[in-house]
Amino acid sequence: MNGRTYDEVSVGEELPALPIPLTRTLIVATAIAGRDYQDVHHDPGLAVERGSKDVFMNILTTNGLVDRYVTEWAGPSAVVTAIKIRLGVPNYPGDTMTLTGTVTAKHDEGRRVEIAVRGENGLGAHVTGTAVVRLPGKGAI
Repeated sequence: MNGRTYDEVSVGEELPALPIPLTRTLIVATAIAGRDYQDVHHDPGLAVERGSKDVFMNILTTNGLVDRYVTEWAGPSAVVTAIKIRLGVPNYPGDTMTLTGTVTAKHDEGRRVEIAVRGENGLGAHVTGTAVVRLPGKGAI
């Protein structure tokens, strides 16, 4: 896919759903890669001691997955200019988080598109928020 242009995007357009299997490796490796050494993100025993049922995903990973979701839809010429997210229920290993999104606004100045994003797992909403993406103009791709 070459990507989207500002002119071909419509308010109300839904992005395709993206299911993400939540493996222990994904949760632990991305926390460590982001230098988040909080034990609740990599040590199951200590996570349980602290009141969790298992290790859980950190916010930096969630933010990165939201960015990936939006840019996979928008294409390589898009520039993410803002992401604002709020966490809900934890992402635990063995579940799947499915990201969905809807275009909620278009701003001609800067060819910016706002997208409402939601990530659900078996417990409910893990992440809700918005992303703003600058898209290329017609004929730029």
